[in-house]
Amino acid sequence: MGSYARPSTLAEALNLMAPGDKRLLAGGTDLYPGAGTALSGDILDLTAVAGLSGLEPTAEGGVRIGACTTWTAIAEADLPPAFDALRAAARQVGGRQIQNAGTIGGNLCNASPAADGVPPLLALDARAELVSPRGTRLLPLADFITGPRKVALDRDEALAAVLIPAPALAGRSAFVKLGARAYLVISIAMVAARIVTEAGRVREAAVAVGACSAVARRLPAVEAALQGARPAEAAERIVPADVAAALAPIDDVRASAAYRAGAATELVRRAVTEALA
Repeated sequence: MGSYARPSTLAEALNLMAPGDKRLLAGGTDLYPGAGTALSGDILDLTAVAGLSGLEPTAEGGVRIGACTTWTAIAEADLPPAFDALRAAARQVGGRQIQNAGTIGGNLCNASPAADGVPPLLALDARAELVSPRGTRLLPLADFITGPRKVALDRDEALAAVLIPAPALAGRSAFVKLGARAYLVISIAMVAARIVTEAGRVREAAVAVGACSAVARRLPAVEAALQGARPAEAAERIVPADVAAALAPIDDVRASAAYRAGAATELVRRAVTEALA
């Protein structure tokens, strides 16, 4: 039987984290099911730490999302249209009870290839804010999630927040998810697209696909092809080869690799079309 601590300040949490032997809890919707009949080891619950929850503007004009912010809070937040994909994903993370308890930080640190929150955050050029007794460091989200169930966290580190830079607040985004049923489903494939237009043409495109590789990935070839496109022709510029270039789908119980590859192209077209609507 291990210990349980629920600090209320970051200083207290960092002090408890210093030995590097604690299991961090930030909602528990992944941690508890993975533990079987009972949690083992020493548990450090971060959900009461001031500064680790909520959304707030940064001094640089971006947005800071505390790691213990719930999906319900994100779905209901007053955010610009660039966040529409993230808010849509938040409404599809499990059922309402899961959304009330589950957190963005827990979702990222669980590092499932099918984590709904990752593609929208990649499309927002998100960075991970990591804290430890040694200080704070920032990592692009694409470098933070290194593989299935693997993140770039040292033993005495915790994810404190997700940072969205000011330029990524431009444009409008959309999230499209494919599963075996309409609700409460693990993704077969999913896409987030953020599109910025100027003078009737695409000026900037950020497109990310999840559940079709070991980690969710941006699609640089698709983004480049969309540059300068008029909304009516954008979908025609999205070709399977450009989508496949960044992905590595696998066969599993939910779908074959070939099905995922084909679905990803169609979902990219739908997400881009919706973001341009």
